[in-house]
Amino acid sequence: MQIVSSGLSDVGRVRTNNEDSHRIVESLGLFILSDGMGGEAHGEVASAMAVDLITKYCESEKEDSGVTVLEAAPENWSSQTRRLRNAVRQANYLIYQAAQKNPEQRGMGATVTTAWLKDSLLSIAHVGDSRAYLLRSGNLQQLTNDHSLVAEQVRRGLITPQQAEESEMQSVLLRALGAHPEVEIDVDEVEIYPRDVLLLCSDGLTRMITEPEIAGTLQAETVPSAAAEKLITLANESGGVDNITVIVARFEDDASKGWFSWMRRGSAKKD
Repeated sequence: MQIVSSGLSDVGRVRTNNEDSHRIVESLGLFILSDGMGGEAHGEVASAMAVDLITKYCESEKEDSGVTVLEAAPENWSSQTRRLRNAVRQANYLIYQAAQKNPEQRGMGATVTTAWLKDSLLSIAHVGDSRAYLLRSGNLQQLTNDHSLVAEQVRRGLITPQQAEESEMQSVLLRALGAHPEVEIDVDEVEIYPRDVLLLCSDGLTRMITEPEIAGTLQAETVPSAAAEKLITLANESGGVDNITVIVARFEDDASKGWFSWMRRGSAKKD
């Protein structure tokens, strides 16, 4: 599977510091996005640690994170998916330990949404309210569930999706990296097909623009760098109340190498 991808981050129009971090390791097919939390407690430190630790773990080809695993992994999971979960588990533990050792960092934490493509299998590991989407044949599908208070209230039927969008409690997370020595990680596997588009994004995007706007942008802007720029522009035009980070990746099979070479040249010129 051939990959063309781009990642961009913007501080937005309200905040003065950017607590988001992201990383693309295209040679591995690895994409990581993390949104820090904690403000003065150095949320940007937590998100940067998450991205760095997950990258290093996946590059090292470790099979064991060294952190106690309470629940067994399903037997049908690929070794890649198991490794990705272990990477996130280790990142959580090390962020927690760092916060315990440094009083000024107490309370720091981060979301993480990471995807890892090998052949045509996409492994996903997720904690928090950053999201992963898949655009296929014009249809946008959210691949992750938000681990937030309002999202849980919607799932239980306590409030409507519209009430959730208007709630002042949108930023309250039920799960985050670094909050506790152990964390529950959502993991999934998705089969990827040619012309699929993957989007990872922080809530600075999804709180500002609608899913139809996201889908329309990904369809209209076929170069990932252009799509990422447009999404951030739309979020800022809608208020930009939070940091905005997006990763856009387009997939094609090997038969389209010529077309992807043109895409790479076009993307490089635009950047």
